[in-house]
Amino acid sequence: MGNACVTGGCSRSNQGQSQVSNRALTTFKWEIDGFSSLLEKGKGWTYSSVFQIRGHNWYLKLNPMDTKSGDKNEYVSLKLELAQPRVKPSMVVEASFKFLIYDQLNGKHHEHKARHNFQTTSLTSGSSCMIPLTTLKDKSSGFVVNNCCIFGVEFIRAAVSKGTDVSETLFVQKVNNICSEPQVYSWNIEDFSLLKDRSTSPVFELCGHKWFITINPCGEGKNENHLSLFLGLKVSDTILLNSATLVELSISIKDQETGKDRKLSGRCQFSKNSPGWGWSKFISLEDFKDSSNGYLVKKKCCIEVQVAVIGSSKLE
Repeated sequence: MGNACVTGGCSRSNQGQSQVSNRALTTFKWEIDGFSSLLEKGKGWTYSSVFQIRGHNWYLKLNPMDTKSGDKNEYVSLKLELAQPRVKPSMVVEASFKFLIYDQLNGKHHEHKARHNFQTTSLTSGSSCMIPLTTLKDKSSGFVVNNCCIFGVEFIRAAVSKGTDVSETLFVQKVNNICSEPQVYSWNIEDFSLLKDRSTSPVFELCGHKWFITINPCGEGKNENHLSLFLGLKVSDTILLNSATLVELSISIKDQETGKDRKLSGRCQFSKNSPGWGWSKFISLEDFKDSSNGYLVKKKCCIEVQVAVIGSSKLE
């Protein structure tokens, strides 16, 4: 499992009246248990569960093996992302905050101050390469203790709402654990021309969970020139509100001619609060319909999903 902790709030609902305050600092703390297993997954961004601070929903994103231009070293990077469903086109959330890596032995936490204006065209803060990975793994630094590492973000200024302390623990499974190897589902669409709006695949089961694929041939929002693809978790009453499943996900449009598929991948947490992940601009319609690419052949196309469950988390 993994833990995260918010001195503020966490959920998709707004509580209390919004206001701006420089004094009421609000912090989300993300404890990752099994950090070495996360490193074994390789490069890429891992999302926290959604949490609420100052009346807005956020994700903290971690890449423990990021790189800088012209530098061969690997760095631990953090990003802050505003959850899109709560963002109106006219809204700008001006935020100043600190990324934190907690020193569990000496209390000498590493921090990096940042600012960002979050809006529909810029939902994610710039990448902050905090420290070299070798420094993080140095036993004397106190950043990794008993294979556990703690990251966080502390808000200094933003729209504020009442909150309570919230924590999340993320547990990353070892590679040989159950369902750490991807399971695959293919959805054959016999006549793409019949899809006029959002359509969903039949419900299917992978890694002990039920899923469905959503395709929008007209794109999402203003992305009408693109095809959108998402994987959705079929939420049941047995899924707890405060739990999430960490998934390595890939979605592909199969090239039926040469095998050069269009494939995008991510590492995301699925929960009742955040049951769907994917790409609103998966591929341009021009490229998708180009016969030389082999994605659409005689009106037929095939969407493939690979799912591997690599961890879980719990909010407290």
